[in-house]
Amino acid sequence: MSEAAQVSSLPLPPLQYVNLYTDENIQKGRAPSPPKCNMESYTMFGAQYNAEDPIIRPLESQGIRRLYPQNYDHKRELKKLNHSILVNFLDMLDILIRCPDTSKREEKKEDINLLFIHTHHLVNEFRPHQARETLRVMLDVQKRQRIETTERFQKQLEKVTEMLQQTTSGLPDSADMDCKFLVPTESIGLGPKEAQSDDKEEHCCSLDRIMCDIIDAI
Repeated sequence: MSEAAQVSSLPLPPLQYVNLYTDENIQKGRAPSPPKCNMESYTMFGAQYNAEDPIIRPLESQGIRRLYPQNYDHKRELKKLNHSILVNFLDMLDILIRCPDTSKREEKKEDINLLFIHTHHLVNEFRPHQARETLRVMLDVQKRQRIETTERFQKQLEKVTEMLQQTTSGLPDSADMDCKFLVPTESIGLGPKEAQSDDKEEHCCSLDRIMCDIIDAI
């Protein structure tokens, strides 16, 4: 089994599945094939279609006679069909005025119908191109919206960063705050209990000195 077949058989998320369609994979034939349809047939506008049929079926497969060659210019053929429809419409008006009951009216009607079928077929051949262009425009809009959102977010981030810098620059330094809250030991006075204890010690020392003097004198 080839690599593309192995990849296509794996159940991948949509985004990973789309990422496999790179230019390199498409050129080398490694891009996975489109997923298979679950239904064999479907109905669209009252007509039955097979899932294996091409999206735009050739005119010959529908039993319709082709009025333009196989290799053609869409723009040129559409202009020619438009002119032919106008000419046949004028012929139809002339037939309705001169001889409305003749078989020419039905023949001209079939001719106009065939021209409209060819015009509709050529327009439908532009549908894939229209779908790609619509998808491209949608992706461009999403990309522009995301870029604008990113730019707005970046501006808000810069504003918040600037506000934080201004706030932190106004705060005092931590070393200065520690120095301000320190109290010198020299300025701390003694409490009443400590003062009383010092007085008692001085009083006791004077009495001891007197007693020592009396004992020395004896």
